[in-house]
Amino acid sequence: MGIFDFLSGEFIDVIHWTDDSRDTMVWRFEREGHEIKYGAKLTVREGQAAVFVHEGQLADVFTPGLYMLETNNMPILTTLNHWDHGFRSPFKSEIYYVNTTRFNDLKWGTKNPIMCRDPEFGPVRLRAFGTYSVRVTDPAKFLVEIVGTDGEFTMDEISYQIRNIIVQAFSRLIAGSGIPVLDMAANTGELGKALAEKISEQIAAYGLSLPELYIENISLPASVEAALDKRTSAGIAGDLGRFTQYSAAEAMTEAAKNPSGGGGMGAGLGMGMGMAMATQMQPQMAPPPPPVEHVWHIAENGQTKGPFSKARMGQMAQDGTLTRDSYVWTAGQDGWKTADEVAELAQLFTILPPPPPGA
Repeated sequence: MGIFDFLSGEFIDVIHWTDDSRDTMVWRFEREGHEIKYGAKLTVREGQAAVFVHEGQLADVFTPGLYMLETNNMPILTTLNHWDHGFRSPFKSEIYYVNTTRFNDLKWGTKNPIMCRDPEFGPVRLRAFGTYSVRVTDPAKFLVEIVGTDGEFTMDEISYQIRNIIVQAFSRLIAGSGIPVLDMAANTGELGKALAEKISEQIAAYGLSLPELYIENISLPASVEAALDKRTSAGIAGDLGRFTQYSAAEAMTEAAKNPSGGGGMGAGLGMGMGMAMATQMQPQMAPPPPPVEHVWHIAENGQTKGPFSKARMGQMAQDGTLTRDSYVWTAGQDGWKTADEVAELAQLFTILPPPPPGA
């Protein structure tokens, strides 16, 4: 290396960072001895911020742009102009690049079920999972509170802590929401927004924010879901009889899938169930409706009396109040007729004794 190259290396320093790992949050610009030279060019791209640390103290934060690290734009560098040390500055300075873009498609989920009270089912245990995104909004605070002197800080190093915060906030939110379990699927959007706001307030102390959070699923334990499935099946069947038929058909299907699990016994059982189901599926013959008893009206002296039942008409026939010549009428009869003209009433007089002799 020639003397000109050596001098160029000492006088001109280009500081920049490009990253394609998609999970690096902070990266420290490495220089031998951590020496940042006077007049160095600092390039900060969109989606980045550069934090300048001088002698262990945070000096400044640079937003996207091109900067010359000189005394006219950075007073802290006035102490770096020492050329009497053979181009070796005694002051140690560091540049930390902070990724300020969103880190998307991060997973979260409840490790253990959450106990809450449902207005319909009572105490229930819920599980939930989804995705979220996070970004650095305050690079200086993030560097001081989380990163420290880590030369390369990735999302994995803080994702576990953020997941714990999400689950804790979700537990409080879902327990106090009062939303029935069966209606939670229709409210996951609102729950996700409310949860993201609460968590952003909490992680703001780390210099982070939570732009988005999605609740992909809220589920019940497997045994409770199985009970709900049976309840739904019963509702689809419509009544208990049809549900019994549905259950029998399901049992026959399962028996057919496992012919070795019982041989002829299984086949006989399936046949018996099939016959029983066929019997249940036959239309039931309803008994005929009982005959409608006629009631009768009697016309006497231009007036109508009644209505009287057939039993009452029989009593009247016995005591002489009703005779064969009495005019009677009932619903459906074509006009007034004498009692002996109506077959149903004529029977009342056939069982009476004839008139006594000489009457």
